[in-house]
Amino acid sequence: MDLWPRIERVLHKIEKPSRYINSELNSVHKEVSDTGIRVALAYPDVYEVGLPNMGLQILYELMNDRDEVVVERVYAPWLDMESIMREQSIPLFSLETHSAVSEFDIFGFTLQHELIYTNVLNMLDLAGLPVLAAERGEGHPLIVAGGPGTANPEPMTPFIDVFVVGEAEELIFEFIDAMKELKRSCAGRAEVLGRLAEIPGVYVPSLYRVEYNGDGTVKHVRPTDGAPPTITRRIVKDFSTIPVPQRPIIPFMDAVHDRCSVEVMRGCARGCRFCQAGIIYRPVRERSKEQVVAGIAHILETTGYEEISLSSLSSTDYSSVESTLKELSEKYAGQNISLSLPSLRVDDFSIQLLKEIAKVKKTGLTFAPEAGTQRLRDVINKNVTEEDVLRTTTLAFQEGWQRIKLYFMIGLPTETREDIEGIVDLAHKIVDIGLETLPGSAKSRLTIAVSASAFAPKAHTPFEWVAQNSLGEFEEKQRFLAGRLKGRHLSFKWHNPKSSVIEGAIARGDRRVGDAIYRAWRRGCKFDAWTKEFKFEDWLQAFAETGLDMAFYAGRERGFDETLPWGHIDTGVDREFLQDEYRRALRAETTGDCRLDGCTDCGVCPNLDAGNMLYG
Repeated sequence: MDLWPRIERVLHKIEKPSRYINSELNSVHKEVSDTGIRVALAYPDVYEVGLPNMGLQILYELMNDRDEVVVERVYAPWLDMESIMREQSIPLFSLETHSAVSEFDIFGFTLQHELIYTNVLNMLDLAGLPVLAAERGEGHPLIVAGGPGTANPEPMTPFIDVFVVGEAEELIFEFIDAMKELKRSCAGRAEVLGRLAEIPGVYVPSLYRVEYNGDGTVKHVRPTDGAPPTITRRIVKDFSTIPVPQRPIIPFMDAVHDRCSVEVMRGCARGCRFCQAGIIYRPVRERSKEQVVAGIAHILETTGYEEISLSSLSSTDYSSVESTLKELSEKYAGQNISLSLPSLRVDDFSIQLLKEIAKVKKTGLTFAPEAGTQRLRDVINKNVTEEDVLRTTTLAFQEGWQRIKLYFMIGLPTETREDIEGIVDLAHKIVDIGLETLPGSAKSRLTIAVSASAFAPKAHTPFEWVAQNSLGEFEEKQRFLAGRLKGRHLSFKWHNPKSSVIEGAIARGDRRVGDAIYRAWRRGCKFDAWTKEFKFEDWLQAFAETGLDMAFYAGRERGFDETLPWGHIDTGVDREFLQDEYRRALRAETTGDCRLDGCTDCGVCPNLDAGNMLYG
């Protein structure tokens, strides 16, 4: 059913109607037969946040290039549009055809972080679908989720029918082909779920039973009906087989990261112990320079973008970064096309690369020392020294940069007051260097912007066993920093620690935490990542109503012998490696980059049958 006539009539009543109108350049409009598969692919946030997501761009293009499958996009309506939709009984709709989401075969979500989980529930409800998976029947779409949230899917298991664990490009066509067969045979929902559970990397939570110990910890996660005991993450072994998205959709409004962005490599070998992405995207795989350059050329032709971003977890570690930047700079010289690297190492090499980038446009620099002292940087395996930071910023000032952003975290394991004071000392040292180095009038424009986020331990990292700081501890540390990071050339911003505490409780939660998510949504929680919409007191009340203690999930140190709620999800990285990394952290011992210093025996290459992908 085409809902556009009803939608069009209400657009004059809302703030940003371009979020809902469709037909952007490069959007795909196609039809499939009755036996084809219709997929509603959702980012559970507003249009301008979700549209640039690279993972969804890849899936949108890959699947729409196949016959007998059509993919349409869905985003979370903002509050003004939601109010009208509920008032006038307009169900959640896709963008391309303005069809009700309930008419699709698959309703898929990407779970990028914990603070969008209530939006998933809200979108299910707006679609007129049962929010709880157990209440869905034969006539309902299959609710599928993927993304980083599948590292610990347990808190979302009450709401999701099927999780895709790992890189969806690797298994999506197995999944779609199975769905086509099942649709043609008119299979019932139970048969569909059973068949999909046979696909490696697919987790069907209704086929698993969780038992708990008397102290509330998990005793067992037991498979039923022939489901596998563990779900192993799927990866794309040859990254060059995944084409660079050729036709990114051009939004009708300003979007986050609205530029030509090409993923030059996947994974990171740096081994930062706080970083979940560094584990769940192992091993490192690269695209060739030729593939990157050709992909960028095609995107620029089909979009008209004037900014190119070489995207990855650590773009300066891309082995062809220097030659790629040089070729792009020469190729687009005089065309007012700027280049950017979104993730920079703190070293001289980064500055040399940025000198190449700045030939077109000089922007601010961002570095992430993460911790204020060398001891704590060694604990988290940052492998950056204060000398590196000071030398790199000195070189940046010498090259004319006047604004530098510094990212830190507070609440890291073993952190002391000395480590917090170290953030202040380091920032002031950089200000002093800038005033000494910059010429004349440039000194007045010197700005060092310090940002400190509150650390939330995540599953499948060496810190998955540690206790998170309490809200009071976070707030005390922020007050200390705010009182000392001020002045003409210094600014300080901090992440709301209340949202970090909620994030921490969900990130290492078990299935029972799903009840708290449900109750929080029922109390009006949504768009929790938006500061003005975050309702901390309602979250506290939601946990209280369930009888669950947030500190049990976030503020408690776990033992190595404890069965973790996510233990049946296998990322390919050995549990013993994570335990050893935790022990090394407590001794402030660093572990090298496996691409530079040799294999660190994390297990991912043999466990995922990836061969020696780092050196081949």
